[in-house]
Amino acid sequence: MSNSKYLLDYTLRLADDALILGQRLGEWCGHGPILEHDIALTNTALDHMGRTRSLYQYAAEQFNNMPAEDKTGVFTSIALQNLINTSASLDEDNLAYLRDGWDFKNVLLLEQPNNDWAYTIARSFFYDAFNYFFFAALEKSADESLAAIAEKSLKEATYHLRWSSEWVVRLGDGTEESHTRMQSAVNELWMYTGELFIENETDNALAQQGIGVDLASIKPMWMERITSVFEEANINTPQNSWMQKGGREGRHSEHLGYILTDLQFLQRTYPGMQW
Repeated sequence: MSNSKYLLDYTLRLADDALILGQRLGEWCGHGPILEHDIALTNTALDHMGRTRSLYQYAAEQFNNMPAEDKTGVFTSIALQNLINTSASLDEDNLAYLRDGWDFKNVLLLEQPNNDWAYTIARSFFYDAFNYFFFAALEKSADESLAAIAEKSLKEATYHLRWSSEWVVRLGDGTEESHTRMQSAVNELWMYTGELFIENETDNALAQQGIGVDLASIKPMWMERITSVFEEANINTPQNSWMQKGGREGRHSEHLGYILTDLQFLQRTYPGMQW
């Protein structure tokens, strides 16, 4: 794989993570437990969507500047391939609305359904803790665009982690029911956390160039933060080591299909529509 494809793959992965979690959290708008936290979670969703736009814009720029021979086979979507064949330049909307499910490279954790409040908090907490350390490292990237996006994202991730951590403690150390729900959510979602740290060819190539993040280096810090919050919340850290994987390679659960159906319906039904 050429270096330009490595960078495009890396940027799209980060964008897909942000988009899918932003969509999931947006589903809570108007349904939060109290107004204050309904608004807080909606604002968090918007933070993720803002990062999504920056990353897709950068990914589109990368793709448009690639040699024609490198563009072949990058995407499997017929709708997107037809657009590419017209020699049109791609934009952020094309990458969000016209790619098929197997072109998305988000981790499986983020596409899991909201279920209840505890489940949503657990999912966010695992990812917020990862983002905090990931963007702190990516801020030092040799790629100026990724470094700039990471700098802004780190400020948001710092708040996100504080907010979700407080909720883990509130639920875990709360009533008998809230503790049970929090522990159950942690137990069910734990098997999706390992994928956050799986390194593939793209990770290795870009880490060697000082562009990407060495995921192995941030895993101990992530684990320490998770364990610390769980201890305060009286939550047991799951001991099972078997982990789900596949999202980074485009192999997803059925849940992603429903997310994309909602997200892409209008653009797929009325191609090229603008408002």
